Amino acid sequence: MRIAIDAMGGDNAPGLIVKGVLEAAHEWPDTELVLVGDTAIIEQLMGGNKPANISLCHADEVIGPDDEPVKAVRRKKGASMVVAGQLVREKRADAMLSAGNTGALMTTGLLVVGRLDGIERPALAPMLPTMDDVGMLALDLGANMDAKPEHLLQYAIMGSIYRSKVHGMEKPRIGLLNVGTEARKGNELTKAAYDLLEHSPIHFIGNVEARDVLSRSCDVLICDGFAGNIMLKAMEGTAGSLFGFIKSAFGETLLTKLAGAIMLPKLRKLKNKMDYKEHGSAPLLGLNGLVMKCHGSSDEVAVKSAIRQARIAIQGKLTESIAAEISGK
Repeated sequence: MRIAIDAMGGDNAPGLIVKGVLEAAHEWPDTELVLVGDTAIIEQLMGGNKPANISLCHADEVIGPDDEPVKAVRRKKGASMVVAGQLVREKRADAMLSAGNTGALMTTGLLVVGRLDGIERPALAPMLPTMDDVGMLALDLGANMDAKPEHLLQYAIMGSIYRSKVHGMEKPRIGLLNVGTEARKGNELTKAAYDLLEHSPIHFIGNVEARDVLSRSCDVLICDGFAGNIMLKAMEGTAGSLFGFIKSAFGETLLTKLAGAIMLPKLRKLKNKMDYKEHGSAPLLGLNGLVMKCHGSSDEVAVKSAIRQARIAIQGKLTESIAAEISGK
């Protein structure tokens, strides 16, 4: 296996990206990890400690968080993200991952790596935390703001395959994000998508409300990118505010501080459930190669987790399985 890593993308690049890759290289010596970026900076960060299964690929440009995605990908041919995408397109890497600009990574996937035949729109598919620690795959959570019913059907098929190949689920339950559980609820998009999903070969269980996501009412949640991204940001904001409130409340008096000390292990466990670092990355499903999006604030833990996910997806032949299912072969 050969995995390309955009060393220059993300809030903590390149330092913590390189650190995470070094840890992964020691953990999985059978996997070649290609650090793409300014080789002089990367070599300095490694301090002469380069394992045999790490190689470097120079890229002298960087796509920033404020760059306009399409213009940046087209104009910055030497950007680390674009070069990593080229490695995947040319089959010199089995997968790539980046914590950089999400829009630019989506554009890199479309313009550089390319779509699978039969897939109209790739989807961003992160894992949402659930109280039973299993997690729920959700797509699309921001790659496309608009969608047609046929796109949601493709998302469902790809999500089902991902859960099967990467997470080992025999019959993943597919749910459609909606404002109610009744079959005829929702807008025109969800009503039409419901009919398609109901008559598809996947295990469709019907509509799912956002309030039931944390209890894992399904294994794969399907939605358009606009609604999905709003749900994701609402969950992140709620979790941040809740833990901030709890921390403040436990620090008010001596009594509450003592109570906080007693509750600390439980609270830490709850916080870990909501931590994106535990899941590492989200795949962009539907591309002609494996492209993984890491959280912009990813540290070495998240990078290592993302590499672990990529390894499993490669071993499970995820991209090949989606291509076969969509083409009907």
